[in-house]
Amino acid sequence: MKCLILAAGYATRLYPLTENFPKPLLDVGGKTILDWLIDDVAASGKIDEYAVVTNHKFAGHFETWASGRSEKITVVDDGTTANETRLGAVRDIQYALEKTGFDDDILIMAGDNLLDFSLIKFIEYAIAAGTSCIMRYYEPSEAKLHKCGVVEVDNHDLILSMEEKPAVPRSHWCCPPFYFYRRQDVARIPEGMAAGCGVDAPGSFVAWLSTKVPIRAMEMPGHRYDIGTLDSYKAAQATYQGIH
Repeated sequence: MKCLILAAGYATRLYPLTENFPKPLLDVGGKTILDWLIDDVAASGKIDEYAVVTNHKFAGHFETWASGRSEKITVVDDGTTANETRLGAVRDIQYALEKTGFDDDILIMAGDNLLDFSLIKFIEYAIAAGTSCIMRYYEPSEAKLHKCGVVEVDNHDLILSMEEKPAVPRSHWCCPPFYFYRRQDVARIPEGMAAGCGVDAPGSFVAWLSTKVPIRAMEMPGHRYDIGTLDSYKAAQATYQGIH
């Protein structure tokens, strides 16, 4: 299994902290966000290669970071230099797959989220399910549902529908940016883009793919910390230090 980390954003809401430094390499509780994520999934013994897709502005930072890790990590520079010209998450995934030649089941995750549970549970769930999989958590705030991917599921976790940033949410199940794709499913990204699926949010491909193949959504056994603002970064630092 391969692991692809999405880190091509510019984190403009965290300026000036991230004006010249990538958000996934910010320190939280004594380690970078990426180190927390990789240390966790590496313990599963299921991942044999990693890639981080980033932009040209921050590629050097990630190269330096990767050189200090023992895992095989490829840093993919998508060539963009500003938020206004970013490719979008789905295009970045496809670009990274082409550059790395990954042809395997793949775990894809955002490089700016932290969890208070191990992703090994998700990996084991996906392997047992035999389908591509996502995660879901209950979001009581309808205002927040308008800003995320919202999924409907049946009693067996199968996705019935999924929509990014819906005007009228069909459920309170929100999807964090962690995805497990079977090899044959992730290979359909070009087909999905050609069919008109969105490219900015990574969940847009899931929304399209779920109309073609069975996809399951595991209920998260804990919480995530989405670091998007200075306040949320400070809160994550305090909370994550206490948990770990």
